[in-house]
Amino acid sequence: METRFELFKKSPDALEAMLGLEKYVAQSGLDKKLYELIKTRASQINGCAHCINMHVRDAMKIGETAQRLFLLDAWRETDLYTEKERAVLALTEAVTLITNGHVPDEVYNEAAKHLTEKELSAVIMSIVAINGWNRIAITTRSPLD
Repeated sequence: METRFELFKKSPDALEAMLGLEKYVAQSGLDKKLYELIKTRASQINGCAHCINMHVRDAMKIGETAQRLFLLDAWRETDLYTEKERAVLALTEAVTLITNGHVPDEVYNEAAKHLTEKELSAVIMSIVAINGWNRIAITTRSPLD
């Protein structure tokens, strides 16, 4: 697939804005493995090959197991994920698929039960960030790295 447009070469300020969001998340103290699960799961839902490829590799570099990554799109069907991870994955799906009935109270409340307010803020912003990156990569047809 051929790249349509090199957005960040043409608009470096746009990249700077996105990196600002990433900086916030990186400095939030959010667990790095959890962040990679969020990024990978949202990217799976959005069908972003560029981001799936990147975040699966990044997750494995920090010690995430291949089995958990292979089964991430079926996380409800396994016991490989903690209650906290499951709550975050459910929130990730609800926010990513927000047009399917918004974020249900039970999904939000379950995530809030397992997260501090600081973590919840970071998780929400992580989901927002990866959905933005996915939409940019899909629209511009970013190649695999």
